[in-house]
Amino acid sequence: MKIEHAALRMAQAIKKEVPEHPSSIAVLKHGIAILLNMTGIVSAVLLISWAAGTTAEALTAMISFALLRQVSGGVHLKTGAACILLTTLLLTLISWVHLPQIWTHGFTAGAFILTAMYAPSRIEYQSRIPRTFYRTLTFISCMLIMTNFVIQSDIIAASFLVQAMTLIRLKGGENPDPDPAQQS
Repeated sequence: MKIEHAALRMAQAIKKEVPEHPSSIAVLKHGIAILLNMTGIVSAVLLISWAAGTTAEALTAMISFALLRQVSGGVHLKTGAACILLTTLLLTLISWVHLPQIWTHGFTAGAFILTAMYAPSRIEYQSRIPRTFYRTLTFISCMLIMTNFVIQSDIIAASFLVQAMTLIRLKGGENPDPDPAQQS
């Protein structure tokens, strides 16, 4: 069953049980779909990493990826299933990374540069954060990445670089819905 379909059915069931709930079915569906995606990713990555003996590395990859993604944004796939599959694959591969220190620094620097250039990306419809705080999000993202120059983790470096790559807009990079405050 598709994640979106399961989320819709759950949202409809909630609304049927609690019709006076202030959230619409669409809002409930969106929230449930996010929870199903996160649960699917975390469960799959932990199961694979447990079998491979890389649970600590997988947890490090998931936490660092998620922290940076929360403040920097990134590309969103069209379906929840695609998100689960690709994210599980990437985080599992990252958990197996073993880089020389020079590559760890290079990956961290690359993530920093990409984040400074592109963050935040694609958060316009995913967040209620006003545009006036976008530079602050970029700063927080960059500071988070800089911590890895102290930690020097190859897993965190790879995780940050992969997340930073999701910030890049390949089709021109302009937001289709520009800031109304800047139009006049």
